[in-house]
Amino acid sequence: MSLVKAVESTVTGLGYELVECERTPQGLLRVYIDRLPGGAYDLPGEYVTVEDCEKVNRQLQYALEVVNVDYSRLEVSSPGLDRPLTTAAHYERFAGVEVEVSLKVPFQGRKNYRGVLEAVEVPEGETAPEGGSWQLVFKVGEGKNAVEQALGFTLDEVRAARLVPVVDFKGRGRRVATPEAGEVAVDEAQDLGGQNK
Repeated sequence: MSLVKAVESTVTGLGYELVECERTPQGLLRVYIDRLPGGAYDLPGEYVTVEDCEKVNRQLQYALEVVNVDYSRLEVSSPGLDRPLTTAAHYERFAGVEVEVSLKVPFQGRKNYRGVLEAVEVPEGETAPEGGSWQLVFKVGEGKNAVEQALGFTLDEVRAARLVPVVDFKGRGRRVATPEAGEVAVDEAQDLGGQNK
């Protein structure tokens, strides 16, 4: 059994998705995992936790020993906010989300594009390319003069694709504490001694 097959069967057997598997000449084996939508996990949430990584790491150590894989260090990690899209299933899962795509061959003098990923319906009677047809919808220009354009592509034309990280710090403002039965709600600022920020 190959290294990637052993890693993939172990990761998927635990209910996670194998995003990527890297091996360096120095013996480092790096495995990126993600939670599947609707999956049942020990801790709630949609993002990979340290506990998820520990669980997969422990199981991979046993599995790799059984298939006699030689490595010096094993790292299991989440793919991060800018996770790569490498398979048709990844593209389907993240349709409607903003992504960055790098093409193998330049189109109109550019290789790198950023926009919202959408699936393209193949006309009846035509055969869909392997991995499907996709497009990025993006704006060219600024303000009122911005024009929406679409770049169509297949997976064979893509060198690399990643999600565009979305970081939201707006949730750090004042919050109202949830009162327990018979108590009065107190906002966080009052709880800190009346300091308003």
